[in-house]
Amino acid sequence: MTHRILLRAGHVLSMDPAVGDLPRGDVLIEDGKIAAVEREISADAEVLDMSGRIVIPGFVDTHRHTWEASIRNVAPDATLDDYFVDILDTFAPLYTPEDVYAANLAGALECLNAGITTLVDWSHINNTPEHPDAAIRALTETGIRAQYAYGSANTSLADYWFESKIAIPGDDVRRIRSEYFSADSDDGLLTLALATRGPGFCVNDVVSSEWALARELDIPITVHVAMGRLAGRFGMVKQLHDLGLLGPDTTYIHCCYLSEEEWRLVADSGGTVSIAPQVETQMGHGWPPVMKAIEHGLRPSLSIDVVTTVPGDMFTQIRAAFGAERARVNADSWQVDTPVPDTMLTARQMLEIATRNGAHVAGLEDRTGSLTPGKRADVVAIDATALNVAPVHDAAAAVALSADVSNVETVIVDGVVRKRDGRLTADVTRALRLVEESRDRLLAAKEARA
Repeated sequence: MTHRILLRAGHVLSMDPAVGDLPRGDVLIEDGKIAAVEREISADAEVLDMSGRIVIPGFVDTHRHTWEASIRNVAPDATLDDYFVDILDTFAPLYTPEDVYAANLAGALECLNAGITTLVDWSHINNTPEHPDAAIRALTETGIRAQYAYGSANTSLADYWFESKIAIPGDDVRRIRSEYFSADSDDGLLTLALATRGPGFCVNDVVSSEWALARELDIPITVHVAMGRLAGRFGMVKQLHDLGLLGPDTTYIHCCYLSEEEWRLVADSGGTVSIAPQVETQMGHGWPPVMKAIEHGLRPSLSIDVVTTVPGDMFTQIRAAFGAERARVNADSWQVDTPVPDTMLTARQMLEIATRNGAHVAGLEDRTGSLTPGKRADVVAIDATALNVAPVHDAAAAVALSADVSNVETVIVDGVVRKRDGRLTADVTRALRLVEESRDRLLAAKEARA
């Protein structure tokens, strides 16, 4: 039997130029798919009143270490150098599969609560074969759309992050691919990627073998490059080029210190870019290169990265990128005494970067990222009657610059309502209990190890 949901009388920001904006419009969802976006739709359907709501595509987070939800805010003042020691060499070796499950469950629900309907889970916590199973099980239970990016173990900083000779275990990635991501599941809510460490962090043989593994399995690659005191000096993209590994299947995260040559190499190879602006400005990765990516013809996306140090919502990332880039351009213009350029970032661009661009970078633009008939129904409704949002003059600006998590009233993923009337439909009490138990277990293990 066909299941229909009609979102009625909302201010629709479709983020699809062909559909446009509808100050008062309807969105019809049919069997998990967007069937129509029009000024007025008549249909036999469950009706959700969107009066006073801004209806947008779900946000897309293209890089989050979801397993770190159990250790939220343990490193509030950390630099990137501190992070390697405080998190990867201190907490990561202590993680059990139960900790990964609890963190991924709570972390994915955190995403849904904040209107993030698609997540790239950069999971570099695969200390045993049971760890990825736990992560995937949690993602599946929440109902979020996710790309599970299988990463390395993290049992020793020296072994995994300094000219590492240890490759991601190909046999286990193949097992995960076979058990959870068969060819039939490539159109499902969960897809698979490989989270690689790349040149400088690994010896060339390991880098080449991991890229070959991803391409053997026909899965995308995601890698951190050109950030901070460590990778900022590696010339990682140039090294990948010299190894003959660049391609359109690779997402480059951060990119703060790419050379002009490397930007051209990324663009010419068809690569994509993920930027985590709050982390980058706060932890010393470098200026978030949103405009630099756009100037090279790329479509940058946004990501949260680590909740050990920054908030886990997309509103924060939008404002961090918007403020940092405009501050940089204003300062540069002041130095040379010229007017600011017409290419200054706009609030509308930021909303597009957080939705459509995110879907593009995650390889999912054919199914999400805009309210386009035929795409899957990943939809968020923002309460525009709240004091921090009303009155609305510019709906895109209201979302990008005024709204926060408390205003995310409705969240729909693949046609299923995951948040209704401001409350998640999941068992949040259980998720909180599990993640708090994980916190206590990890802290106890840390003390015992000291």
